Amino acid sequence: MREIDVIVTEEEAFQRIDKYISEKEDDLSRSRVQQLLQEGIVCVNGNACKANYKIKPKDHITAVFCDEIEMEAKPEQMDLDIRYEDHDVIVINKPKGMVVHPAVGNQTGTLVNGLLYHCKDLSGINGVLRPGIVHRIDKDTTGLLIVAKNDKAHTALSKQLQNKTVNRLYYALVHGVIEHDFGTIDAPIGRDVKDRQKMAVTATNAKDARTHFKVIERFAHYTLVECRLETGRTHQIRVHMQYIKHPVVGDEKYSYRKTMQTQGQLLHAHQLTFVHPTTNEKITVEAELPKQFADILEELRSQQR
Repeated sequence: MREIDVIVTEEEAFQRIDKYISEKEDDLSRSRVQQLLQEGIVCVNGNACKANYKIKPKDHITAVFCDEIEMEAKPEQMDLDIRYEDHDVIVINKPKGMVVHPAVGNQTGTLVNGLLYHCKDLSGINGVLRPGIVHRIDKDTTGLLIVAKNDKAHTALSKQLQNKTVNRLYYALVHGVIEHDFGTIDAPIGRDVKDRQKMAVTATNAKDARTHFKVIERFAHYTLVECRLETGRTHQIRVHMQYIKHPVVGDEKYSYRKTMQTQGQLLHAHQLTFVHPTTNEKITVEAELPKQFADILEELRSQQR
């Protein structure tokens, strides 16, 4: 089941409800939203409404429905960089440019397609398009991702994420020189009211978000930091580093343009620690920096010699 539960802000008001929901929920098409409205599933302040309804400030929009299956994730043979695997769990080192699960515009070549070929049984909790996916990382973010092979493992790992006991460490190359060695960014993240395709630090329909960072290496105009996620909001590290005026290098959504040819943000999930859902053993998995990221760091070091 899927749920929508939002309150309209002053900035969001006076637009059609079908347009508003389709922009707020990235993976819901406008036609799908109109179908939900026609079926009386979407309510405003407890009452069903039509697609042309103009939302007002403080309107409470709710809906509970099943995701419509418009496509099927099919197995595809591909070389997966598996860093850990047993009967319950797989940890994958995801390359840059790979989408985690199928969606409109990306129905093939995703990590899920490769997982379905490699592993016949995956957790079904997230449905047929996201089997086994406990958490996600962005298309152009590289590094470690944990996948559940069964529902028991999925439930246990999801609880660890909710309880903030999964330790996720990322390397990020950011613009500017950060002077202090450690820091915590505690700033709520929600949908950007000016651009619905982006997230932002905002008080509008936002959720708590905390990122802890440590400086690893400083360069003339850049800083290599290690970030630890306490929460797991969409684009969290990218948004938080932009918020403190040190955006991630190569980030086409949140950073400066035309600085380096990186084909996406230099952000890498290099370490994952979790408690095994069956053995209760603490598992730590690591993945070295991808070649492009490592080469850029070496070039920056050579410029300082």
